Amino acid sequence: MIQRIQTVYLILVTLITGGLPFYVSLWTETESNEVFASDIPWIAIAFLVSSALTLISIFLFKNRKNQFVFNRLNIILHLFLLGFFVYRSLNLSGETSVSEKGIGMLIPVFSIVFLVLANRAIKKDEDLVKSVDRLR
Repeated sequence: MIQRIQTVYLILVTLITGGLPFYVSLWTETESNEVFASDIPWIAIAFLVSSALTLISIFLFKNRKNQFVFNRLNIILHLFLLGFFVYRSLNLSGETSVSEKGIGMLIPVFSIVFLVLANRAIKKDEDLVKSVDRLR
C-alpha cells in the first residue's frame, strides 16, 4: 500500500541510492579529479542493486516478513559500502594538496537510517495485525 509510512521511507531510499551517487562526488583525488559511483563499476552496481532491492521491497507490501528480510539485506549491503568508504577515506593521502572526502560517502548512512525506520514501521504493522488476529 502506497499510503503507509514505510513506503515513503523506501521511496526515499530508492531515490537516494538510485540517483544521488551518480551526481554527487564520493571523494576528490589529489589532481582535483572527482570520483563518482559511475567511475567505479562495482560501487555503481552495488548502488543499483540496493535501489532494485528497495523497489522490490515496496511491492512486497502484502508479505511483510519478506519485505522485512529484503530491507535487512539492503542494510547489510549498505554496511559493506560504508565499510569500504571508511577504509578508502582512511587511506586517502594527507599531503599539502589534500584529497577531500565528498558528501557522497554519507549516502549509505542516510539509506541505513531510512531502512531502519521502514523496518520499524513494518514491525509495528505486523504487531498490529497479530493483535487483531488474537481478538477474533
